[in-house]
Amino acid sequence: MIVERAYAHVATHDEGEWPWSVPCVRSLMEEGLRFTAPVTFLVGENGSGKSTLVEALAEGFGLDSWGGSHDWRYATRRGKSVLGERIRFEAAPRGRRMLGSRAARKGFFLRAETAVDALDREGFAPDAVSHGEGFLAAFREKFLEPGLYVMDEPEAALSFSSCLELLGHLDQLVKRGGQVVCATHSPLLTALPGADIVEVGEHGLRRVEWRESALVDHWRRYLADPRAYLRHVLG
Repeated sequence: MIVERAYAHVATHDEGEWPWSVPCVRSLMEEGLRFTAPVTFLVGENGSGKSTLVEALAEGFGLDSWGGSHDWRYATRRGKSVLGERIRFEAAPRGRRMLGSRAARKGFFLRAETAVDALDREGFAPDAVSHGEGFLAAFREKFLEPGLYVMDEPEAALSFSSCLELLGHLDQLVKRGGQVVCATHSPLLTALPGADIVEVGEHGLRRVEWRESALVDHWRRYLADPRAYLRHVLG
């Protein structure tokens, strides 16, 4: 493990203002988020705060909020988020060394919405390949060393078979000593054996088993009978 717990240190705040009004952020402030497995998936509806959390975790570790590897820092003019400035970690020994020295820090932040710019900066020429191939190239060449790897909906650019390849890369990465935190809507990715799944929602943060998660339940029901869902949205 690299980090064992994340929490937000905030002296004063207005609970009615974003991001302090978001339930998962309140949970982070009150209890923190403990990491008990090398891979942690954050799942939940759009707007639940998953992206807010993973961005802040990446920033707290010193990764550029725009995305990219540990070799880059604040390549854009965008500064840290309000939450990212206040994230603190309880770290394992290797993590303490990384947090204490930029030279020792290893990791990558991959966010779907800024991936093209980040991958171009990393030398992957994303315009010359498909979006998904650019993602896979980053996984193959950058997800190698022990460090903290943060992802925000990587499945957005990936086919079913490419998601399976990503799982293989994650498996190899954690065997080398890496740690992954990933926000996702993918039941395929969250099925990774040994991974923790944390549901984000009005309840804040809670751990769930894969088979019992709302994400998997909805997909299971939809695939069993699509019309039961579509009759509510199609005219």
